[in-house]
Amino acid sequence: EMKIKPHPSVQPLQKMTQSIIVQVGQCGNQIGCRFWDLALREHAQYNKGGIYDEPISSFFRNVDTRFANPADIPLGEGKGKIRALKARAVLIDMEEGVVGELLRGPLGEVFDHRQLITGVSGSGNNWAVGNRMYGGQHHDQIVETLRKASEHCDCLQSFFIIHSMGGGTGSGIGTRILEVLKDEYPDVYRFTTAVFPSADDDVITSPYNCVLALRELTEKADCVLPVENQALIDICSKVTKAAQSKTGRAKPGSAVTAAQGGVASREKPFDTMNNIVANLLLNLTSASRFEGSLNVDLNEITMNLVPFPRLHYLVSAISPLYASLDVSLPPRKLDQAFSDSFSRESQLIKADPKHSLYLACALMLRGRVDMSDIRRNIERLRPSLHFVHWNQQGWKTGLCSVPPIGQPYSLLTLANNTCFRHSLSDVMERFNKLYKRKAHLHHYSRVEGMELDLFQESIESVSSLVREYETLESSMGRLHEAMPRLRIC
Repeated sequence: EMKIKPHPSVQPLQKMTQSIIVQVGQCGNQIGCRFWDLALREHAQYNKGGIYDEPISSFFRNVDTRFANPADIPLGEGKGKIRALKARAVLIDMEEGVVGELLRGPLGEVFDHRQLITGVSGSGNNWAVGNRMYGGQHHDQIVETLRKASEHCDCLQSFFIIHSMGGGTGSGIGTRILEVLKDEYPDVYRFTTAVFPSADDDVITSPYNCVLALRELTEKADCVLPVENQALIDICSKVTKAAQSKTGRAKPGSAVTAAQGGVASREKPFDTMNNIVANLLLNLTSASRFEGSLNVDLNEITMNLVPFPRLHYLVSAISPLYASLDVSLPPRKLDQAFSDSFSRESQLIKADPKHSLYLACALMLRGRVDMSDIRRNIERLRPSLHFVHWNQQGWKTGLCSVPPIGQPYSLLTLANNTCFRHSLSDVMERFNKLYKRKAHLHHYSRVEGMELDLFQESIESVSSLVREYETLESSMGRLHEAMPRLRIC
């Protein structure tokens, strides 16, 4: 029997939701800039008519700028013309430099200038200055700015906070905002993309900032996507080598590090690294922005991947890192993308999930992929992966019909895996080297509202998290008797 598969464009539309990106500090704003640039590039590729439709409304407002106080144009039936797009974004930094550069750059008109909060002197690489001092001074302004951004949404589903863990503003104000969101919007999902510094980071107090911020992330976020600078550097190096290789060369503009086709033409330092994180967010939000036969809603990620409230750190991997110049794409290459996404080299943190325990795993695909390909690869990979005994079928799969620019398909893997404990242990070790000598503590204690007891509480919070992962991992390799099934007579 012949089955006619409907084209994605004629599939019934689901109720689209909106999300707000809160980009904090230098790192958060630079990654945010890359996200908005590449998101515009994607929507321009698939929305040739300049129509303000549901996919683009998920992250952009349509604004009539003829008025002094620009008015939002309602989505209606999703057939109206785009007047001026404004990102659903809040930009925060305690130094004016990066935000000012964004506003003067080619993306400047995309940001609503009423959605900015900036300072002058910065947070001095000090979590206490960012969280306690500036967080207190700007509290009302933060609440008001978030309120205005949320009022522009018909169905607000989630906040995405992008920030670094090593600096003062990213770690301090980033986690202060998380607290505000938990208090003011308890029913809206809080996703955090947290960038961890490398071991040779030049900010000497970054271990303190990381540990103080980790306690807040553990207690107040719904889902954290940790990213490590060193992993990004290594992926950039791998892509560069592939571009220069004579065999299996990378197709220009197809790499997750590339920015071709975006609004911003000149590449800046760290853009290649930031593009990787931007692609993580693009793939994660593709189901919110485009149609698909098996789209995964953002609330399904937390529901399926977070079995315990504190263990909500998801290790991510993107594959393929680039498209080959070879235009023939046999299944072998798709299978390779699945294999790569579980390898150490493709993870966005320096860890090896295959040698640790999976609590759950999501496979979020985009492009020309059949469900049979997904099932086949799950069965192929399953024997080499260790899943916790009470969740052996812990897979969540999503399929969005719209591929990334320059690639026929892509795979984002999100793993709730105990391998993250190694990253936490590394941070704890660097923290303890400073803390046992009480080095630099006076910079924190002089900040009003900062109590030094918080250092001990924070390191204990991270230690208990590591112990939870270790307890789970200790069950690996053990035989567990199957629980008797309920019989219905």
